[in-house]
Amino acid sequence: MKIMVRQHLAVLLCSAIAFSCNAAIGDLASGTETSQPQSNTASLQGIVFYCPGVDLGKLSDSLNQYFLSLGVVQEAYDQHIDTTNSTLQFLRSDPIHGTDTLGLIHQLGIDLREELIQLPGAGKKPRTVVSVSKKEILLALLQRGRTTQFTGAACTPQAIQDQIGVRQNIVAWSESIELKWPNGGSARWNAKYWSHGNLKANKPLHIAINDVFIRPQLYAIGCYTATKLMILQGVLDYYRRIKKDVATTRLIEERLMQDGDPLAYIEPGAAWYFEKETTQQDLNRVGKMVAMSSGIAPDNFVPGDWSYFLNTDPVTYEKTGYEGSNAIYLGRGKFDDYYNDNNHSYTYKDKLQEVYQWRHKVFSRERDVAKIHPLSAAEIKELANTPDHGGIELDYRLSPYAFGFAELPALTLTKSSR
Repeated sequence: MKIMVRQHLAVLLCSAIAFSCNAAIGDLASGTETSQPQSNTASLQGIVFYCPGVDLGKLSDSLNQYFLSLGVVQEAYDQHIDTTNSTLQFLRSDPIHGTDTLGLIHQLGIDLREELIQLPGAGKKPRTVVSVSKKEILLALLQRGRTTQFTGAACTPQAIQDQIGVRQNIVAWSESIELKWPNGGSARWNAKYWSHGNLKANKPLHIAINDVFIRPQLYAIGCYTATKLMILQGVLDYYRRIKKDVATTRLIEERLMQDGDPLAYIEPGAAWYFEKETTQQDLNRVGKMVAMSSGIAPDNFVPGDWSYFLNTDPVTYEKTGYEGSNAIYLGRGKFDDYYNDNNHSYTYKDKLQEVYQWRHKVFSRERDVAKIHPLSAAEIKELANTPDHGGIELDYRLSPYAFGFAELPALTLTKSSR
């Protein structure tokens, strides 16, 4: 887990640094924050294509066909072509549920079902897991409360198809693993591939990362490192095994290894804007693998999102590993549970209460059940606010770039950056 400052420092830093803590940046699937004039897309939500010089009608037809192939009919969303601003927008026709994506699986009339996903096993025989559907991922992207944007070379159905495929793969790997929790002790790694979390020389990156998921019993790592590994595995495995895209796989691996440390800096430095040690240089640092989207509604998550819940209690915050919780949304109203402390997943309310209950020294739901302080529905709802408004949920989400289609932001990392 990422070591962070307490609530009052978060508020002070938000006002002290030149960074908007609540500004909606957008998912920026294009990989850049300045790929289009903000005035063209600032008020748009859902899926937005900004595509000057592209036949938007033809693009719309192709996307409608792809959406239908996932079981999402045209009656389920509105689409708008703005030739003046070169934008094509898709937004779910569901004002009743507002920004909420957590309850999609339970909504009547959309017929969401889980999918069977095959993942490599320890031997030659693959294993089958039950995971989130591509249909649910698409519907979540179409929901109000955020913007997922494609531009440039990403003005093609294949770009969003890859985004959905990557997200589904992240979820499938995240909910099928059970790691050991270091509980304040030293992390443990398979020494065949790793030395204290550093990739050993001459060891293939994809094999070393895959080993974490094939032999998780050999690893004991905290949720920050585990979450980064989920992202890396989901992305690399998608392009290497599923899509078999050699060029993009090589691009990603070279990007990860630029500073010699594939687990470092995969997210932008702005994700930790509230840390005491955060500098302007940190805020300007882009991520190797994921972009940041801020100002997201508290009930808006897309499967594959990386989010953060901050422990604002000054006492238990000091306990290593309990500063906050990095969480990946699994769809179906569930968040990851890498350590099987809550039957392999947490609901949204479970996740909020898990972090909150740490202040009452509830570090294991099974062992410390007698210490749990029951919360009312109103108190749980308040926890969904940002820390500066009395809650514990940060209002950003981290999600992968549109690799192979995006003009990725340049990295400035060197081996001395580690």
